[in-house]
Amino acid sequence: MTRVGLLRLAVIVGAVVALELLIRTGIVPRFTIIPPSEMATALVGVLASGKFKIDITVTLSNVAMAIASSMIVGVAAGTLLQGAPAVRRIFDPLFATYYAIPMYAFYPLLIVIFGLGDMPQICIGFLLAVMAVIINTINGLDRVPRVLLKAAQVHRMSVWRTARRIRLPYATPYIFTGFKLAVAYSFIGVIGAEFITSSRGIGYEIAYAYNNFDNPLMYSLILFILVIVISVNMSLHTWEKRLMARRRR
Repeated sequence: MTRVGLLRLAVIVGAVVALELLIRTGIVPRFTIIPPSEMATALVGVLASGKFKIDITVTLSNVAMAIASSMIVGVAAGTLLQGAPAVRRIFDPLFATYYAIPMYAFYPLLIVIFGLGDMPQICIGFLLAVMAVIINTINGLDRVPRVLLKAAQVHRMSVWRTARRIRLPYATPYIFTGFKLAVAYSFIGVIGAEFITSSRGIGYEIAYAYNNFDNPLMYSLILFILVIVISVNMSLHTWEKRLMARRRR
């Protein structure tokens, strides 16, 4: 493990130990939050029981669909907008205000369109994630050296081939940043939507546990989400570093 990795691990362990001590000593009331050790124990029990297998599967499936759709649409839209300056000038001011709009305000409309199934939750996750992918894709494509684009013109490469062989590979670090943001935003969107109107899913179970003062269940599921998101983002970070090292070689 690198020095940065060890430092990161030390910060996480220190924060967990500090929280454990604050709760055990009564400085932070147990009614507010349970110790991290009890969260981990409760999570093991929840996973071992299999009681919430369907909820976990539904949420992770919906999040995966939100991530996949936001990446496909985001990279395609970002590539098209970056290659069409006139169209981009129309949309640029809208990018800055996109996240000022609460996406959950559209949830009733999505329910009317798609019904009470999983699709409205996937759409909320998609809407939150896709703009991050679009913006990072455009930022990456803006930084492609002109000499590479001129070389593509000299070799008479098509727009699609230029994007596939030069523009998108060069913008990979920025697209990866959009990917990592899409993971976080998709989890926020899907689980937040499950809080509102849903009869299953991790968000529904967390809300149910909160309303019934079931802190062990609530915090164990929150811990589960944190572990999943951190694991995915750390895996993407490692993959990104390997790709960058390979490109430098």
